[in-house]
Amino acid sequence: MKDTNIEWCDHTFNPWFGCTAVSPGCDHCYAESMMDKRLHKVTWGAKQPRVRTSATNWREPMKWNAQHDQFFAEHGRRQRVFCASLADVFDNEVPVQWRIDLFEVIAKTPNLDWMLLTKRIGNAYAMLNEVVGELSHGLTRWNDAPWPNIRFGATIVNREEMLRDGLKLRLLPAASRFWSVEPLLGDLGHIPAGLFPNQIITGGESGPHARPWHINWARSLRDQCAAAGVAYLHKQNGEWLSSLQFTDDLLAITPPFGNAWPNALWDGEQWIFGYGDHDCNGTGNDWVCKVGKKRARRMLDGVTHDGYPEAT
Repeated sequence: MKDTNIEWCDHTFNPWFGCTAVSPGCDHCYAESMMDKRLHKVTWGAKQPRVRTSATNWREPMKWNAQHDQFFAEHGRRQRVFCASLADVFDNEVPVQWRIDLFEVIAKTPNLDWMLLTKRIGNAYAMLNEVVGELSHGLTRWNDAPWPNIRFGATIVNREEMLRDGLKLRLLPAASRFWSVEPLLGDLGHIPAGLFPNQIITGGESGPHARPWHINWARSLRDQCAAAGVAYLHKQNGEWLSSLQFTDDLLAITPPFGNAWPNALWDGEQWIFGYGDHDCNGTGNDWVCKVGKKRARRMLDGVTHDGYPEAT
């Protein structure tokens, strides 16, 4: 029943299309590239109308909810729904009624675990209170109703966003919280104990303009999660791979640029790009090479990390 290739969910549900870039993580947005530039379904940006998806699409979560027993018998867990992969639930440009309609659907699908990932976590509290006041549950404040089937997530790509949005997420009443650290653009450093969510997801950027990332940034988050008892999932290495992660079968592949892979060196503050004759073998893990998402795979130091928090 999995209808998406995203490693941390089973389904994606988009109640509408469209968004506005608000973070360095938005610079190479796959959703804008597909829905605006390629398919011309919606125009990205502020003051541009968002496009609501079809009534047929809005009925899909009801079907997944009805399939709960079958899915649970096969997988031993509930279905995870990522909302919204091509938009943002807490986008200011979205009509309030659309958000009310979305939460009506969530209320009617208690067998699904909804993963609401946003780059606007600062909007969430006020908008949630606005929504529940219009629903038929008799609740007027989100504090009274942190629904157990909703997991709130914040996209965090660097330390500045961690300190700012990690705190906003931590203060939001919620049954479960997660960070999507993808694309991983910088070293998050030490995570203050009070900021830890229930799960951290990391990933290198993919796509033709993918920026490189340092393997030690992911290693640090992996190790901190292990020490704090927090679930850790490494989604992908993206297009770039550390030289120390190169395996014999990858080294045997002819590089795409003459005798070398495109490479970059992290000098502690910025990436220095160059093609040269570097072969990505045995030069230390400051070097990364652009080998493509498929070749880079998902493993971090030879291990696939698929950690999830316990069901609430």
